[in-house]
Amino acid sequence: MGLVCATPLFAQTGKTVTGTVKDHNHLLSGVVVTEEGTQNSVQTDANGYYSLTLQHDDAKLIFEQLDFPIREEEVLNRSVINVSFTKEDHRIQLKDVVINAGYYAVKDKERTGSIARVTAKEIENQPVDNFLATLQGRMAGVEITQESGGSGGGFQIKIRGQNSLRPDANQPLFIIDGIPYSSDPIGGTSTSGNRPSFTSPLSTINPADIESIEVLKDADATAIYGSRGANGVVLVTTKQGKIGATQVSIRTSMGLGKITRPLKLMNTKQYLDMRRQAYAYDGISTYPTNAYDINGTWDINRSTDWQKELIGGTAEYNTIQTSISGGNTAFNYTVNGTHHEETTVYPGSFKYLKNAVHLVLNYKDKKFNLLFTGNYSNQNNNQPSTDLTTVARELAPNAPALYDENGQLNWANNTWTNPFASLESKFLSKIDNLTANMMLSYTILPELTFKTNLGFTQLHSRELRTFPSTMYNPSSGQGSESSSVESNQTNRSSWIIEPQLSWDKKWNQHRFSFLIGATFQDQTTDRLYLTAADFPSNEMLLSLSTAALQLIGLDEKTNYRYQAFYGRLNYILQDKYILNVTARRDGSSRFSPQNRYSNFGAIGAAWLFTKEDFIKNNRWLSFGKLRGSYGITGSDNIGDYQYLDNYQTTSNPYNGTVGLSPIRLYNPNYHWETNRKLEVALELGFLHDHLNFSMAYYQNRSGNQLVGIALPTTTGFSSFSGNLPATVENKGWEFTLGSKNITTNNWKWTTEVNLSFNRNKLLSYPDLESSAYANTYVIGRSINSIKLYQYTGINPTNNQYEFYDYDGDGKITSLKDRIILTDLNPSYYGGVANQIRYKQLSFDVLFQFVKQERQLYLPTAIAGTMTNQLVDYGIPMQPYSTKNSQIAANYNLMRSSTLSIVDASYIRLKNISITYDIPLKDHFLKPQIFLQGQNLFTITPYKGGDPEFKYNRFLPPLRTIVMGMKLNF
Repeated sequence: MGLVCATPLFAQTGKTVTGTVKDHNHLLSGVVVTEEGTQNSVQTDANGYYSLTLQHDDAKLIFEQLDFPIREEEVLNRSVINVSFTKEDHRIQLKDVVINAGYYAVKDKERTGSIARVTAKEIENQPVDNFLATLQGRMAGVEITQESGGSGGGFQIKIRGQNSLRPDANQPLFIIDGIPYSSDPIGGTSTSGNRPSFTSPLSTINPADIESIEVLKDADATAIYGSRGANGVVLVTTKQGKIGATQVSIRTSMGLGKITRPLKLMNTKQYLDMRRQAYAYDGISTYPTNAYDINGTWDINRSTDWQKELIGGTAEYNTIQTSISGGNTAFNYTVNGTHHEETTVYPGSFKYLKNAVHLVLNYKDKKFNLLFTGNYSNQNNNQPSTDLTTVARELAPNAPALYDENGQLNWANNTWTNPFASLESKFLSKIDNLTANMMLSYTILPELTFKTNLGFTQLHSRELRTFPSTMYNPSSGQGSESSSVESNQTNRSSWIIEPQLSWDKKWNQHRFSFLIGATFQDQTTDRLYLTAADFPSNEMLLSLSTAALQLIGLDEKTNYRYQAFYGRLNYILQDKYILNVTARRDGSSRFSPQNRYSNFGAIGAAWLFTKEDFIKNNRWLSFGKLRGSYGITGSDNIGDYQYLDNYQTTSNPYNGTVGLSPIRLYNPNYHWETNRKLEVALELGFLHDHLNFSMAYYQNRSGNQLVGIALPTTTGFSSFSGNLPATVENKGWEFTLGSKNITTNNWKWTTEVNLSFNRNKLLSYPDLESSAYANTYVIGRSINSIKLYQYTGINPTNNQYEFYDYDGDGKITSLKDRIILTDLNPSYYGGVANQIRYKQLSFDVLFQFVKQERQLYLPTAIAGTMTNQLVDYGIPMQPYSTKNSQIAANYNLMRSSTLSIVDASYIRLKNISITYDIPLKDHFLKPQIFLQGQNLFTITPYKGGDPEFKYNRFLPPLRTIVMGMKLNF
């Protein structure tokens, strides 16, 4: 008994083992060294060195690093153990990289589906505030367009084309740490007046907290998400806890931003010559009293670059990020904090602030695992209520000065509306977002594991658009009683429970993985929109209760419920033949009870043919896989309560009673939109995987289109929700190429190239000619095609535009004359990324390219308005006359003709990142300095501004340059 009491709980030996870990190039930092069977572990430092005091005499050390296979070393009598990973280890491990496929993980070499991936390294190199920006130009089949250069602006994403006839129904499903995250807009039309799109909740996700982003594209990868995977799935995994001693990281940066590609507009002389010529065509020599620019009211010698004055400022960026992480194999943690602020290119003190906190707690023993992930972010956005881009590009260059001699806003004797006055009107937005997920798993048997995900999201958004009386000309005599505010408040909360049972078994040359699970989700959205007016003072505009008039425009609460049961069977024979089958049954509250449930599924297969005896020893082909998949996914993206009769309150009470008016018709018969997906792909590795190539052909056919079906006006309704018997097809090719160009002790250079071709067309639509869409769509052509008049030239006799008269009636007025179809989809797009490292210096560069041969260029002004113009449109211009109505009519016809089709193709230097790791003798500090740039340079024939962002009435994406420092200790 005394002997037992004298025995310590752990047989502490006190023996210390030291050593270094390196690969074939250099020493490795961050390698986890663990004593097997214990929680005793350390990490290698910047020089690859480690020191570990053992707990047992018969210890075995485990060496773990992401890029290499796990290495085990018996200690025996050694006190120094050096580990060296070889090129072969690295090559093997690259194919063993585990990809997040959502409900399960799969080795890259064994996946049967189409999954693209970016990691924290690529994300960290880009000075952006929205994580979707980090995907631009990096993934085949993923087309992302920035919708605004304003702070907190949104992005449009299409995965393998547009599947739905409704442009707003093509968003993929977003999953944040296992939680479905709604990307539905949270803003309102009135309150978001300075943007081309509503506020996106995706802007609340902090890119600095993201570990990886996987995009699931084909049926095999997306079918397990059933009805919500029709347009692809975007999986966002945030950073997890790290094993080892406590590590602290501080990263700070500052930068500047300017608009890209300002328009080349006329100077005062060119502008006035144009104006005088226009009046000369009318035979007018005495200019009208309201032609202030040329009748002498305004100074004809004055010249102002309004783009420089109104949108030519410099935005400033400041960011600080901190991280604390540590722990052992049993418990580890990560806490990240980020503060980001930026100003705008507009005049004034407008600012965008964002704060974020990321917390990860991970506990694990032999059977039980608990992982908690929490993310909280807060945004405060203060912007002008109206985007000044339009007025900056249209205002006459000799317009009056902004301020008078007394420093007050200059109204120039009521001859213009001072653009600075609109800065008094503000767009104020505050968004609080919380996502929390707890994963619990228990290993019942070595092959059998039960897991459940518990998720919760809470989003609160409030938008205000203020219109104070100070924005109006003082001569109007308006006071605070004419001030008004528009408010939009949104609260969205969601919970999800996903129990799951997985079974993995290996018998000789057979490997089975079986997964069954369920999903139960509930989402509630409250939205309140109101207008307030007649305030006692402009200082009270943010206190809506002080307004004498308050009008509720919308007060609604919607509830969305979703449940599903799913299963997956994966079978691998001899490590070279792979079969993957998924099935799912979904139920959605967005359909009537008789159509609420539907079944989806997919089958995928892969053949690793380089494991066959006849080729496995090939000296030049190191890896080869042929894979294919077919399946059905779906969509319930139609909105809530669309199948029910809907009513709204009337705006004008009758005898003091507020009534109800119908706004939507009952239709219980519409059902799920479906997408049938087919893919065949080939993946190859050459020269020990120094050169990797893949190509994929896909065909997606989306039917039972969920749309708003137009109704005759005599019904009192504009449309009702239902299914159209139309089928939209997207098919195309995707190519990726990766190469390790140089791999030596001091040099490393890799290249990644992706190229995508997508062709979209309306495959079928029974009775299209008799439908409301007869003049919108054409069978066999893209749903993004538009009908145009055929421009034939300028008549040399009268200098007017001429168009081809297809119906021969002598007029260009009939829809029969507007028959030329032009596809506005890009012909192809892609990117080229290079990563070069020399010792401690890293250089990363990304080029993005888009072949957009056909883009409709629409001048912002209608015929005859007084605006500045481009020096060179690149298209012929006819003279304008106020007396000849045909000239004005021809100008408007030109805007809808082949003459307005321009080439908006471009090659853009999307991103550059230069990083230098400062070598210090004191290994406690690991300083790093960096310089980054975004949207730096563009080559394009497009003359309408930025070719990516083609809405020239709104602020384009900014060119940004950021520099900073990072300290790890």
